[in-house]
Amino acid sequence: MVSRVVLGCGAVGQRLVARLADRGGVAAVVCESESRVDALRSENVSATAGDPTDAAVLAELPGATAVVVATDDAVANYDIVRAVRERYGDVFVLAYAGSRATSEQRDALASVADAVVDPTSVLVETVGGQVVGERAEDTRRLRQVLRDVDGDLAVVMHDNPDPDAIGSAVALATLAEALGTPAVPCYFGDISHQENRAMVNLLDLDLENLASGEAALERFGGFALVDHSRPGVNDQLPPDLEVDVVVDHHPPRGAVPARYTDLREDVGATSTLVLDHLHRYGITPSSTVATALMYGIQVDTHDFAREVSTLDFEAAASILPSVDVSLLAKMESPSVSGDTMNTLAAAIEDREVRGSVLVSCAGPINDRDALPQAADKLLTMEGITTVLVYGVLEDNVLMSARARGRDVDLGETLRIAFDHIGSAGGHADMAGAQVPITDAFGEFETDDERLAAIREVVTEAFFDALRERPRGTDVDDDASVGFGFENMLDVNDD
Repeated sequence: MVSRVVLGCGAVGQRLVARLADRGGVAAVVCESESRVDALRSENVSATAGDPTDAAVLAELPGATAVVVATDDAVANYDIVRAVRERYGDVFVLAYAGSRATSEQRDALASVADAVVDPTSVLVETVGGQVVGERAEDTRRLRQVLRDVDGDLAVVMHDNPDPDAIGSAVALATLAEALGTPAVPCYFGDISHQENRAMVNLLDLDLENLASGEAALERFGGFALVDHSRPGVNDQLPPDLEVDVVVDHHPPRGAVPARYTDLREDVGATSTLVLDHLHRYGITPSSTVATALMYGIQVDTHDFAREVSTLDFEAAASILPSVDVSLLAKMESPSVSGDTMNTLAAAIEDREVRGSVLVSCAGPINDRDALPQAADKLLTMEGITTVLVYGVLEDNVLMSARARGRDVDLGETLRIAFDHIGSAGGHADMAGAQVPITDAFGEFETDDERLAAIREVVTEAFFDALRERPRGTDVDDDASVGFGFENMLDVNDD
């Protein structure tokens, strides 16, 4: 005799049925999705395609000792529970509220069901025992930290965010909202890269551009960092800010001060990590969020060719049915601005090659995102395996580095060269740095003098750092001339 009946089969319902089947439980399932019914039947589950509120459909089902109502919509589940009462009377009914239920909808559902499960309660532990052990404890901890936030949660990306930062911020805000905490995806600086602007505009993402200063932060009750891990480093937050949540896939440089941290550097994108958390709570991202996450994963793994993990592939596969492929294609091929073309032309003209390493100064720039695009292009030159392109924007030297193969760790190389006078970091084959000009170089009478000093210092510092940690990189030592970095700083300080 069938003892359990599952009506409706959303994301949570499908997981529950799979869990019951794994445990040897017998379940009859009614679901409107014929594709899901076919999938369940292939797993030897007794499934029927039909409307769970249809009395004729319910009449065909055998008796039950428990009924689980598990579409992803609270209103639909309310209607199903009412139909269940007509068919089964006082049988025990467990209903899932869905990730977007209002408090009124949850209350209405509770008035007709014996028990209601929603993402703000004990979803992971209750619905089918989806997670156990250390992972369950981690999930409970994140939920508690998010629910403890008193007010809006600022989900802060790093300055001038890229697709991975944008996608993970939007997704983490979705998770926080589902758990009952209002959240706002935020960033400092500009979104100037053509692909990044196209992503925000095409997906119509609601992001808040924060103003510098603590006054802009006063309205928030908590802070989460995505795609970076320390306040005040690659963002304009106060360095001593109390952070609630950090999710990042970059190697941390020092202690990460936060109540909850998820730092997994063996994963190719922060978007993958945030999607993993959505899955743990049974939350299905909307098409907009799924498309943002897919683009973030795709860009940060270089179309699944760079530092990609099994989890990245699984994450992408799980959301592919929800991704708007036409919008994704438009994001991948935006128009190129005149500023980007000018920067690329200047970088090509200025290039200095030593062995397989190319360094170029693009001079004054208007768009910081033109530098990584120029570096990507120069890396395609024959015989080149490592590229550094840098330029001057206001009072900063901005740098972007790219490499092919595993001969050099660019993140570590840039930290050796520039971290003591600026900020630097990244991956083995993709990294960046920023150095404040006045603080590091002092004052100059003319822009030409300033640029000449920057050229010599930055270029030699990079080559010196490569020699310190060469890892097989072909640097022509005989071509190295001029002052070392520290010596040049001493001269300017005088």
